[in-house]
Amino acid sequence: MKSVLRRRLLLGTAGVAAIVLLCLLGPVLTPFFGAALLAYIADPLVGRLQRLMPRSWATALVFFGLSLLALLMLLFAIPALQHQLVNLLQRLPRFIDWLEQAALPWLQLRLDLPTDTLSLAAVRTWMQGHWAQAGSYAAQGLGQLVSSGFGLIGILINLVLVPVVTFYLLRDWPLLVRQIDELLPRRWQPAVRQFAGEADHVLGGFLHGQLLVMASQGTFYALALTLVGLDQALLIGFVAGMVTFVPYLGGVIGITLALVAGLIQFHDWPHILAIGGVFAVGQLLESLLLTPLLIGDRLGLHPVAVIFAVMAGGQLFGFFGVLLALPVSAVLVVLLRHALARYRDSEWYEQPPPC
Repeated sequence: MKSVLRRRLLLGTAGVAAIVLLCLLGPVLTPFFGAALLAYIADPLVGRLQRLMPRSWATALVFFGLSLLALLMLLFAIPALQHQLVNLLQRLPRFIDWLEQAALPWLQLRLDLPTDTLSLAAVRTWMQGHWAQAGSYAAQGLGQLVSSGFGLIGILINLVLVPVVTFYLLRDWPLLVRQIDELLPRRWQPAVRQFAGEADHVLGGFLHGQLLVMASQGTFYALALTLVGLDQALLIGFVAGMVTFVPYLGGVIGITLALVAGLIQFHDWPHILAIGGVFAVGQLLESLLLTPLLIGDRLGLHPVAVIFAVMAGGQLFGFFGVLLALPVSAVLVVLLRHALARYRDSEWYEQPPPC
């Protein structure tokens, strides 16, 4: 009995120490976690190509395709997004003029407010004082990043490290899984294999489905807002699609940005109502078609739990922590399901209350 308690105490201590170590080494481990996530997502495609060619060739082909896609985004998508953002910022002074000359007088007339209650003089003064300095601030920040050395070196290391680690993990993925399986104690193998199989089914289905939902939503918003005539359609569609993995957050952020951009560009109600209609249709499309069809209820987390997981991941591991929050949550859901099943089968749970 004492040996069992001692072994459980040792395992518990090792688990707590591992969690503390992960938290402390979060910035260092972040690129490795990101690379492991990318390798896991791409592994099914490499597995299919492996039927036609050796694993190394299949890995190189998939890696080349992903690298080409990333390069095309850098060359075409990012400059387009930057152009739309600059265009939006350049419209702000005219938007302030419209607010002062049309919108605020209309509100003052309807609400019977004094003429100096709603004033944008302070905003205009601030913009005139800081607009010209925005470029110098950006240049100064970039100069500090370059001069600091360590920050620039860290960014360059991550840019090189993530693709390299992804390639080697993707090439050796079956070997790594087999080696981990061989290290398991024989009496744990059936339970661990069952858990790993369920976790892989949930995690793989969720990740691939979520990526398709994000791409579909981003494409829909970009095309629909383009038809409305919004100049920042690509930028807002990209942002809304990227944050779709958090329930309701993609729609909230997307419609907020779109309404602000629409007010700055159009200054009328028909276009604002059209933008609202685009996001209403987008949310219905996501809730009634895309999510049930591509994801279903694989994750099994309440939306509040999803938001907490994303915030906790960002706090611990930064940007990659946000990306890893839901995959890790998917695995924890399977683990919790097994723990609850064992708890309900235990004598302590079935024991009746004392008389």
